[in-house]
Amino acid sequence: MSDRCDNHCPPMNDDHDVVKMAHGGGGRAMAELLDGIFRPAFENPWLAKQHDGAVVDMPGAMAFTTDSYVVRPLFFPGSDIGIMAVHGTVNDLAMCGARPQYLSAGFILEEGLPLATLRRVVDSMAGAAADAGVRIVTGDLKVVERGKADGVYINTAGVGQVVAPQPVEPCRIQAGDRIVLSGDIGRHGVAVMTAREKLDLESAIESDCASVAPAVLGLLAEGIDVHCLRDLTRGGLASALVEVSESAGLAAEIREADIPVREDVSAFCELLGLDPLHVANEGRFIAIVAEEDAAHAMEVLGQYPVTEAAVEIGRFVQGAAGVVTASSIIGATRVIDRLSGEQLPRIC
Repeated sequence: MSDRCDNHCPPMNDDHDVVKMAHGGGGRAMAELLDGIFRPAFENPWLAKQHDGAVVDMPGAMAFTTDSYVVRPLFFPGSDIGIMAVHGTVNDLAMCGARPQYLSAGFILEEGLPLATLRRVVDSMAGAAADAGVRIVTGDLKVVERGKADGVYINTAGVGQVVAPQPVEPCRIQAGDRIVLSGDIGRHGVAVMTAREKLDLESAIESDCASVAPAVLGLLAEGIDVHCLRDLTRGGLASALVEVSESAGLAAEIREADIPVREDVSAFCELLGLDPLHVANEGRFIAIVAEEDAAHAMEVLGQYPVTEAAVEIGRFVQGAAGVVTASSIIGATRVIDRLSGEQLPRIC
């Protein structure tokens, strides 16, 4: 493929230029985009080689995950698509009991996207990666016609070294294990919805998007035998509990009154008829530990800002797999199930 660029593709200018189809053509325009925006933001020895992939050292067991991000709008209170792409991938690795190390990033750009917007997304992504201690070592770039995407879609993959001494997976859950929730729920989905619909709320609701890896690694470093971890993204706390319960072959009981939901989030959900237990999060997870480890786990999580409000909300019990019941403050119970669709679409 020729690396020559037609006259209609001048050097990019963030203030006046936009993504053009030529930027995805593999020629000079693409090279200018990579050299002007991506490589300076993600600078590291792997990208400097400008090879088709990255060769990395991974001693021992490795965790591997992939995800895609199509959130609309690209920017919302407390986060944006770039930050979320990094934190979401890092968190998936942490849920496997792994220390996140390397990420890939594939970008699908829409023709007409302002380069200033792209640079803002990429810079956010680079900052989030630096904060999380991971390197973006390889990637891909494609451009689609105007109207075929919402500006930017991002696909990521991540690898990390497994540090948990025992497998962290649903099959290790036992009857009597406690469910520890890392913090308040529902803020991410509400933050995206308010930004999308341009709702003017009395109080600002920011996404909970954050890396939870340091807190998870802290649990493991303290010798707590974490049986299972699950982040609370699409489908929220409810879907996570049902999925884990099904895989474990056990039932679960939770105390709804003990689940922290911010007052403004609760009011928003009540106004729109949403259940906070089904609203997505991007910086929350559940840890399933033995009963005797629950207090210690909450003590450890309390040392990290992202999990300082961790609380024990219930337990797993013998019963039908996938049946999750929630008891209210007055003693009534209801069955918690997954939604057939999505309450809030395009929130990740």
